[in-house]
Amino acid sequence: MSERHAGAPGQVKEVTSLANPLIKDIKALSLKKFRDQQNAFMAEGLKLVIDALDLGWSIRTLVFAKAGRGNAAVEKVAARTVAGGGTVLEVSEKVLVAITRRDNPQMVVGVFSQKFLPLKDIRAQDGDVWVALDRVRDPGNLGTVIRTVDAVGAKGIILVGETTDPFSVETVRATMGSIFAVPVAKATPETFLAWRKGFPGLVAGTHLKGAVDYRSVDFSKGPVLLMMGNEQQGLPESMAESCDRLLRIPQAGRADSLNLAVATGIMLFEIRRGALKLAPEDAKP
Repeated sequence: MSERHAGAPGQVKEVTSLANPLIKDIKALSLKKFRDQQNAFMAEGLKLVIDALDLGWSIRTLVFAKAGRGNAAVEKVAARTVAGGGTVLEVSEKVLVAITRRDNPQMVVGVFSQKFLPLKDIRAQDGDVWVALDRVRDPGNLGTVIRTVDAVGAKGIILVGETTDPFSVETVRATMGSIFAVPVAKATPETFLAWRKGFPGLVAGTHLKGAVDYRSVDFSKGPVLLMMGNEQQGLPESMAESCDRLLRIPQAGRADSLNLAVATGIMLFEIRRGALKLAPEDAKP
């Protein structure tokens, strides 16, 4: 891969200095303020970058380690980036460590434009499942929920109120690439509750006041909106009151609550139970 002039879109450049303006801009993406300013985020790993491109995401910059030179898969991704008008940077390991803040960084990092789905564009159909997360604070929890939504074939996530950033480095890592497959919408509590009034199916939330065992509900008719509360406080009263059903997950031990991502996973696998089947070859002992 030949070096070309500057770092203009559609160009390839070798970079070894941490003082390079392009590298400074990419490093800044570790902070939300700069992610918002640039409307961009970082994703680490060759597989994630390939998945993103295959799903139609726009890549702005591809950064790869010199060790990746000659790697057919890396070269192909670099060619796709250039063809799409993106910039390709071949960097030293020192630069890659600085960008990712990891001692053993992935060979490839992609910088992508952020995408949010407008809440008004969500039109739930029969069989669709959407998850609304109220003020989720932990990036690991959010990333794991996004990954679980992807795994069960649910349609997407709605972030309600002040939440952690779905495009933070920590959240993106926790999604294991599912950030590119799962639509994410965001809304104020007021906007969300107004939108919820037009939701055409069952709206269910988990709540300590829930009197119904989550396993006793028929989720098979129409779309489902699952509301999950904040890690510390659970669902606020305004959201709980807007649910058709308040549900509980029975527990037998001393723990008085479940981790948000675990509870959401339990609920999603139950809601999607009828749609999740092992293929015949998977079911063999």
